[in-house]
Amino acid sequence: MSEEVRVREGRSRSLAQALEEHLTEWAERTGIIVEIWALPAQDVPSRVARAVLAALGEALANVERHSRARVVSVAVTFGRAGLRMTVSDNGVGFFGEAEGRGVAAMRAHFEQLGGTLGVNGVPGEGTTVTGVVPRQD
Repeated sequence: MSEEVRVREGRSRSLAQALEEHLTEWAERTGIIVEIWALPAQDVPSRVARAVLAALGEALANVERHSRARVVSVAVTFGRAGLRMTVSDNGVGFFGEAEGRGVAAMRAHFEQLGGTLGVNGVPGEGTTVTGVVPRQD
């Protein structure tokens, strides 16, 4: 992973706070506009939070490296069914299957929690990464 994104040990903050802080820093560094559509209103298990932050870091690294996007939109929600993360950009998109180390790493982060991750590109219109983790009580 090119950027280390973690819930810092010994510091009490929610996943929403960690996401907001990381997205703000990333937008300032890259110059890419970040639209935050939704952040979780409640705490999630730390294991899930770490996986989401790691996958988000990979998704943003791919946006920065490959997409030529001007805007990226992020939504992370947590409810009765579990957690859903969506990262969409308005970049160049792609045709075919998404592959590469970053995509494999994102999938692994979600699969280790029993979840799934999909990457869909539309040539000339952008890419959307969607990860889902079932609720783990």
